[in-house]
Amino acid sequence: MENFTPVSGLIGGLLIGASAALFLLLNGRIAGISGILGGALEQGSAEGAWRYAFLAGLVAAPAAWTAFVPVTVEIEASTPLLIAAGLLVGFGTRLGSGCTSGHGVCGISRLSMRSIVATATFMAFGFLTVFVMRHVIGG
Repeated sequence: MENFTPVSGLIGGLLIGASAALFLLLNGRIAGISGILGGALEQGSAEGAWRYAFLAGLVAAPAAWTAFVPVTVEIEASTPLLIAAGLLVGFGTRLGSGCTSGHGVCGISRLSMRSIVATATFMAFGFLTVFVMRHVIGG
């Protein structure tokens, strides 16, 4: 509980929700990161500029934040484990037809049954993974 930060979590959630709502209202598009990235990587996409700008903002915003607030990140996992995890996330994103941002934030807010089921599945497997890592494997 020492890292419990409800105020910053609430503010962050409000900013994410407002950003997703504004993106939908102003552009008529859902702010699902995997769809935006996939569209940016497609050859001959006529709408690549806004996708690249969106993705650049995802990288630039945390970089700008660290200029004002020192952030320390420690990753206690091996490189092969990180690579395997990234590949599994990518596979799951393709299998689920979207990522947690698209389904969890944008899909649930539109009451999409597919997104509700996908998000429940993400959460259930996240809970299961934490349980196995902490109580079965003992990591």
